[in-house]
Amino acid sequence: MPDSRPRLRVAVLAFAHISPFHLSVPTLVFGGAGLDSVEGLYDVVVCAETPGSLPTGAGYSITVDTGLDAMTDADLVVIPSWRPDTDPSEELLDAVRAAHARGARIVGLCLGTFVVAASGVADGREVSTHWAAAPRLAAREANVRVREDVLWSDLGDVITSAGAAAALDCCLHIVRSDHGSLAAAALARSLVLAPHRTGSQAQYIPAPVVAATADDPIGRAMLWARERLATTIDVDSWAGSVHLSRRTFTRRFRDRTATSPQQWLLDQRIECARTLLEGGVDSVDRVAELAGFGSAVSLRLHFRKRLGVSPAAHRTAFRTSAA
Repeated sequence: MPDSRPRLRVAVLAFAHISPFHLSVPTLVFGGAGLDSVEGLYDVVVCAETPGSLPTGAGYSITVDTGLDAMTDADLVVIPSWRPDTDPSEELLDAVRAAHARGARIVGLCLGTFVVAASGVADGREVSTHWAAAPRLAAREANVRVREDVLWSDLGDVITSAGAAAALDCCLHIVRSDHGSLAAAALARSLVLAPHRTGSQAQYIPAPVVAATADDPIGRAMLWARERLATTIDVDSWAGSVHLSRRTFTRRFRDRTATSPQQWLLDQRIECARTLLEGGVDSVDRVAELAGFGSAVSLRLHFRKRLGVSPAAHRTAFRTSAA
């Protein structure tokens, strides 16, 4: 079933000495730039305060043809990075404020949060940025609460992230919110990325990727649980599946994932339910059973708490056919 929703417009800011990697993240994820196997889901334009040739941090220049007027009709305005030693101009800040006032979502990736915070659109609320820059941002912008311990933060109208790989996670989160889990998973496969890391996951943890090797009991425990989502999984049995005590298992699981086993399991069940709702025909009661919630009441409770909508409303918004 083709997606009948209108394509959203994305304006991505470029500036002198920008990192080409940071600029490529939103153009790649939203626009499919440079990927033959991916069709962009958004209409993306790169803009600059002064269009023309811009030097990059990689030693070569890029040409940007569009000015800040690209933000006037954008649905998403993305600041993919920034130079903290440079104060954003009032012209740029006014453009961000005007876009936000009009209803556009403002996205600050990595150090781009410095511009978002300076604009005032997140005053009194929480933003995230790269952990190394968080103290500097907190000292500069007293009107925001700066998180250095999460991958990304979504306030609805303002979305901010940590650096580098976390910016990819954040952009995939936006795709998932706009187009559903199946579209995000397909894009992640093309990019060879993990399909979903929650925003609350720590920015730096010892080993975030599951590996089912003999010397990796937590990785084996994750796979064991994923294969049994439809069943009741208690922590004692889960720990016993890899021959660990409950206390050791819980400690090592938190060291590995920066979350508790119970919270991780709930995340897996919600993602399973999302996928079943979007790509299948099972009833909500059956989805609840297959995802391990036990009842539709429990599924609705956790689903709405996490995603802000009911399972039925999510299915209506993101239902796809097998084709």
